[in-house]
Amino acid sequence: MKAIRRYSVRPVLPETLRPLHELALNLRWSWHAETRELLRSVDPEGWEAAGGDPVRMLSTVSAGRLSELAGDRGFLRRLTVIAGDLRDYRTEPRWYQQAGADLPRAVAYFSPEFGITAALPQYSGGLGILAGDHLKAASDLGVPLIGVGLLYRHGYFRQSLSADGWQQEQYPVLDPHELPLELLTEPGGAAPVRVMLALPGGRTLHAQVWQARVGRVPLLLLDSGLAENGPAERDITDRLYGGGTEHRLLQELLLGIGGVRALRAYCRISGHPEPEVFHMNEGHAGFLAVERIRELAEAGTGFDAALRLVRAGTVFTTHTPVPAGIDRFPLDLVARHLGEGAEDAGPDRERLLALGREDERTTVAGSGTGSAPGTPPQFNMALLGLRTAQRANGVSRLHGAVSREMFNGLWPGFDPAEVPIGHVTNGVHAATWTADEMSAHDPAHASDTELWEVRRTLRERLVHEVRARLRASWRQRGAGQAELGWIDEVFDPGVLTLGFARRVPSYKRLTLMLKDPERLRRLLLHPERPVQIVVAGKAHPADEGGKRLIQELVRFADDPLLRRRIVFLPDYGMGMARTLYAGCDVWLNNPLRPLEACGTSGMKAALNGCLNLSVRDGWWDEACDPDFGWEIPTADGPAAADPDRRDAVEAAGLYALLEEQIVPRFYDRGRGGDPPARWLAMVRATLTRLVPMILADRMLRDYVLEFYRPATAAHRALAAPGAADAFAGYVSRVRNGWPRVFVDHVDSGDEPAVLGGVIPVSVRVRLGELEPADVEVQAVTGRVDAEDTLADPAVVTLKPDGGHPDLDGRWTYAGELPLDRTGPFGFTVRVLPAHPRLATGPELALLTLPAPAD
Repeated sequence: MKAIRRYSVRPVLPETLRPLHELALNLRWSWHAETRELLRSVDPEGWEAAGGDPVRMLSTVSAGRLSELAGDRGFLRRLTVIAGDLRDYRTEPRWYQQAGADLPRAVAYFSPEFGITAALPQYSGGLGILAGDHLKAASDLGVPLIGVGLLYRHGYFRQSLSADGWQQEQYPVLDPHELPLELLTEPGGAAPVRVMLALPGGRTLHAQVWQARVGRVPLLLLDSGLAENGPAERDITDRLYGGGTEHRLLQELLLGIGGVRALRAYCRISGHPEPEVFHMNEGHAGFLAVERIRELAEAGTGFDAALRLVRAGTVFTTHTPVPAGIDRFPLDLVARHLGEGAEDAGPDRERLLALGREDERTTVAGSGTGSAPGTPPQFNMALLGLRTAQRANGVSRLHGAVSREMFNGLWPGFDPAEVPIGHVTNGVHAATWTADEMSAHDPAHASDTELWEVRRTLRERLVHEVRARLRASWRQRGAGQAELGWIDEVFDPGVLTLGFARRVPSYKRLTLMLKDPERLRRLLLHPERPVQIVVAGKAHPADEGGKRLIQELVRFADDPLLRRRIVFLPDYGMGMARTLYAGCDVWLNNPLRPLEACGTSGMKAALNGCLNLSVRDGWWDEACDPDFGWEIPTADGPAAADPDRRDAVEAAGLYALLEEQIVPRFYDRGRGGDPPARWLAMVRATLTRLVPMILADRMLRDYVLEFYRPATAAHRALAAPGAADAFAGYVSRVRNGWPRVFVDHVDSGDEPAVLGGVIPVSVRVRLGELEPADVEVQAVTGRVDAEDTLADPAVVTLKPDGGHPDLDGRWTYAGELPLDRTGPFGFTVRVLPAHPRLATGPELALLTLPAPAD
């Protein structure tokens, strides 16, 4: 029989053990080894049974054991010290408190998923893990950040395999009362906070707010699983990235609009400062801007001024160069949800819809970001993010460049290099992803023997993990225990170990390693220098192609001759990942360049001395160095245009690197069987030189100093009385007057161009109703190619020549262009808007160039 109702019964801890509750509910234990060890010691067997989840463990510990601990003076001393350390950690000044008064009083960080720990399974892949590391780094650095997301009652799916290797999905129900969460309640704890959204048809969406403590950072998670909701509304937060189009839209409305309302309630109740900066982690959170504009409108601010004020304090991070990764909804569907009887946007609805509306101008060849002519208009969440955030970024240097190309259509006339999308390369949280054994050694001073022994210990732990997970997987696939004796011989702690673990969309090319199966077999089964490979990853439940790739890999690994050297482990998640990153010697990454926005799994492996073997994509494009690992060649020319030929070329490069460089270097032990000195030199370089570049602390400092600080200054400037209205008035006046701005004449004199000299430039410009203070006139100079295209251009600002227009109403601007390079040289001139509140010249996407010559 099945129970019709479920309860979570938590123990009543003795007074002396009450700090255990505080330690278990603060997720700092997930990256603080001393806290984790103390909690584990409460009930080691219960800890293992609970998968290292202290909340679950404490719910099962016996009264007798609690009584024993309450009388254990040694344990109580440790408990007092560690609880005090957590209180100090949460309150003491840290880096941010010393970094200046011009930083925001608080930052709101919105994300559809957060990967903090396996005990709170609210993530599917890299986006969520990155968000979790962002919060942890904020806690460590003292950044006053508040995370906002959704609580999914089924989380992301659990993965298993059928007998023939096909991915199967299960969605276990999560009880929030069994998770490290607390309900956000009104003062006094009497009533839970409720967030409500009006839906079409007179329905109301109710959500409660759960709070997770991530060190000193609060994380608010909205949950629609309430009895007062109808069945459809109750299921809005059922699972991560599940459901149809309207279901996904409702999730994103709840995240953006409901998230702002939950944030306001939290700040009111807790006294936390209101955020001055709002950070959208991908376009899923874009509706937060709609809610903030509505708030300002209710306070009497006009739409234009409200938009300028919201933009000033908003940062948008795009994580995908893949068009399929951008959420798009039918415009009429969004209109219904922002219309009368729903979240009524009133007279501003059409202007709000325009912020996400695609048109021909937003279409970029190959990007898929615009609506094709003749098709119903779409509402694009990436465009909403870009139009409501004054600052935007990609997540690696290469991804920033790809994003500028991808969204160039929003800034017509500007070169992609000038599109106002920067980059902050992702980083990873060292304390989360570094094995304790590696953390205990200083790589700069450890001997080769010590470093090699640590690496072997981590590899041996991986071997045990692989065997245990592989056995469980085969049992799920229907094998009997008597058939699985061979698993005791799977993997060897002395063999070179490669890892490949990530989501399984087609562009990540899970099966590239199988392109030449006989060549791979020889690598795996070499009698003296074998290789072993551990593979893991989930395909999206709707991605049949990804599932076929997994099945192909599984069938290859099922070969009785190979299965001791290559394995696929189902149900990849944070619990498995930590062991994989630490235990592998080489981390493999072979996406289609440049479709990997960043990719952080190789960073996490590097924290443990694992070397990278990767296509030069994402973060590896800027960090690649022969001291840290190897670059898989990228096909170019005709081979790049043919997918089969391209994969064959790049797979051949992968095999050659393994055969000729990686395998020989790993097994080069010298005559006396000493540790491989050249290999360990690369391990040491990775730990001492690469690791500082890839830390989440570095990433967050970049966000604070390069994005949050200027966003704060912009927000504060526009929050002054009348400032937003004045800036909005300028923008409106310039937009209306721009059709009457012309470059009328350009004169560069007749002097010969000589190295070290200058070219005088004089430009006459018609400004219509605008004034010279409203614009900037620039000369853009540089080398030119055969088509007169400027390469690596430089900008020279031209100055007004005289304080009045001529009799024809033309203003004169002049300047000199330095001739500091030989060879073909050229220039053009242009007019852009200019205002102190503009973050960049291209911000308003207005540009006037000289008329083309006849």
